[in-house]
Amino acid sequence: MIGRVDDGIAALQAGELVVYPTETFYAIGADAFSSDALRRLFQVKHREPDRPVGLIAADATMAFSIARVVPIDARRLADAFWPGPLTLVLPARDDVAPELAGPDGVGVRVSPHPVARALSAGIGRPITATSANLSGRAPASTLEQARDALREKVKVFLEGGNLMASAPSTVIAVSGSGWKMMRVGAISQSQIAMALAGDALK
Repeated sequence: MIGRVDDGIAALQAGELVVYPTETFYAIGADAFSSDALRRLFQVKHREPDRPVGLIAADATMAFSIARVVPIDARRLADAFWPGPLTLVLPARDDVAPELAGPDGVGVRVSPHPVARALSAGIGRPITATSANLSGRAPASTLEQARDALREKVKVFLEGGNLMASAPSTVIAVSGSGWKMMRVGAISQSQIAMALAGDALK
């Protein structure tokens, strides 16, 4: 059904899936700490479990809470670009589901979209932020595209208008030994380097 944010929060708390708008494209949200919800998500997406999905958190404190350690470069990038289209891949805590963590850790961002942040804040945990499509298909920029792809497999769809992002979030892996670009997106590598050098403006 097309619902409101409260409907989305209730669905997430019940282990259901929710399609919601972000600053880039529509995403499928699941409670990142519900094994049943994550299993449902990967089934719906037709996605292999060894391909981790990123997360959205309500704020930086929540985002960093899923990391085993938070390198200083991660804090600098968060200060420069959050809320915004930057996913930081951080060393994962032991209780983070294996479906969410790759060799470099778990990816998380704080979205500037109020609906995305409200859903995470509403359940008090990060939610998944994988694109609202079948694996390998183009991301959905309208709710209609997401509904056509997913239909009854998702409990609640949240309208967010036509999302006109030209690129997905940039993905940076950060560890104690440095950082590396994993996906070039809305934020360029030069902007990342400037922020770490202390030259970027918020």
